[in-house]
Amino acid sequence: MATAFLFPGQGSQAVGMGSDLFDRRPEARERFEAANEILDVDLLTLMFGLDTSIANPDEELKRTEITQPALYVHSMAAMAVLDAEGIAPDMVAGHSLGEYSALAAAGALSFEDGLRVVRRRGELMAEAGHKRPGAMAAVIGVDDEDVEAVCTAITEETDGVVQPANFNAPGQVVISGDEGAVTEATERIDGRVIPLPVSGAFHSPLMDYARDGLAEVLEAVDIQEPSCPVYLNVTAKPTIDPDEIRQRLIDQLLSPVRWAQTLRGMHDDGADRFFEVGAGRVLQGLVRRTLGRDVETAGAGTPEELDAIVGERS
Repeated sequence: MATAFLFPGQGSQAVGMGSDLFDRRPEARERFEAANEILDVDLLTLMFGLDTSIANPDEELKRTEITQPALYVHSMAAMAVLDAEGIAPDMVAGHSLGEYSALAAAGALSFEDGLRVVRRRGELMAEAGHKRPGAMAAVIGVDDEDVEAVCTAITEETDGVVQPANFNAPGQVVISGDEGAVTEATERIDGRVIPLPVSGAFHSPLMDYARDGLAEVLEAVDIQEPSCPVYLNVTAKPTIDPDEIRQRLIDQLLSPVRWAQTLRGMHDDGADRFFEVGAGRVLQGLVRRTLGRDVETAGAGTPEELDAIVGERS
């Protein structure tokens, strides 16, 4: 029986996330407090919704440059509890931003370096979204190949760009690109399409502005060989090669997240227990939709969830 740790990305955030960990687990509190010092920003006030002068704390937390470090810190605070209890993964993966959390959990990145990179990544992606605005939409109930075919046709026939951004689960694909091209795709696709409230066309060529800046930041940090295989978003395959990790993190900005393929690969390699380390339950749902209900899934982001995992191992 092998255990995979999964780490969430944007869309899993919620005001108040991590506050119970901060209050009840000293290992987590240390991570939260260290993050505030490293960032020189009161991230915890934004995460926990403590600033009453902010009219809409949910919208504030949705800002890409805030969301990304907030989710990373929450995941790493939960990971600190698991580390203290001696609970380690056999393999890891993270969805988009969560790939950085996965790498830090496996020791490929230090907590501090990971946080600095994630903050800059969020800033660069927000800037890219302002410079070249785009759109994203979730497509439900349509085969991957059919979605890809529509996107390819529109990109070839028009001046716009649209492509799959996330292959999340069977019958659940997110598309991303120029607003007009995404709109055209939603009209051509024979299925349910849900526009997503995003600040940029993530995982598409519209993020090209952020590429060089992210490459520069990644070149300046030390990436070690991870303690367990890391399944990469771009390839959906495991690696322990620091050079490949660095390059794929750059590629990831413009490339689809092959999440369903990643989950199948982890399962084929022996994973039958999947822990979602951090905020929300999105990834647990994608595991069940992709692999069925014969595998075990559990959250690992609240004191109660972590206590349950520790209790099972004792």
